[in-house]
Amino acid sequence: MEYPDLLNNLTEPSTTATPIDRIKYLIKLIRKNQAQFAEMIGINPSNISKVLSGKIPVSDSMINRIVVNLGVSKQWLVHGTDVPFPRYQGPSTLDCNGNRVQTLAGSTGAPVYDIDVTAGSANLSRMLTSEHVIGRLLIPGLNPQLPIVRVSGNSMAPRINNGGYISIRQTNSDDPILWGQIYVVMLEDYRMVKYVRRHEDPDKVILHSENPDFDDIIISRDKIVGMFLVESILNYEIVG
Repeated sequence: MEYPDLLNNLTEPSTTATPIDRIKYLIKLIRKNQAQFAEMIGINPSNISKVLSGKIPVSDSMINRIVVNLGVSKQWLVHGTDVPFPRYQGPSTLDCNGNRVQTLAGSTGAPVYDIDVTAGSANLSRMLTSEHVIGRLLIPGLNPQLPIVRVSGNSMAPRINNGGYISIRQTNSDDPILWGQIYVVMLEDYRMVKYVRRHEDPDKVILHSENPDFDDIIISRDKIVGMFLVESILNYEIVG
């Protein structure tokens, strides 16, 4: 699985969007192309192409196939209310459009930690322990083995919203840097989420923000004490 394909903003369509918009969102959410999505719900790929282009309407049969085969909420798919996947017992959340999302209370899904990766300087890997888990998130295409943590601040907006969540994978010191990708970068006294770009001096790196109001930061590579690759961006906000 290529990392650039994982770095997608998963902001859900608003309630004013159409079922076609929500089907397009589902295809992106589960990391499939149109043909693969058609195979998953058991229809001809040419039909899904015609639906997404608006040439034919979304039929009740297609709606029901998506609901049954993928476990999608029919209320969400048809009307844009509820959440894409069924609700579970667990901490309540709101996504960036104000739609309620539920994390899982059981052992299924990616663990969501009550940790802000941009606050504090403690070794992040030592904080990813069971007492910090507040729930689990089950989304097709999201690696259930990787931790999900919160990001505060506006330096990466609108790619990562203030209060949004990211799925991260710890890298080793001898792993090559994937230039241009987003990382959680840990320094001795600071943690931040930035694009990591190549510097002309091989002993330095450029930390770049999405928000143009923030200047680039140039640091020596030996000042970095650890890095986590951001594999997925989920602009959800925990509300209690």
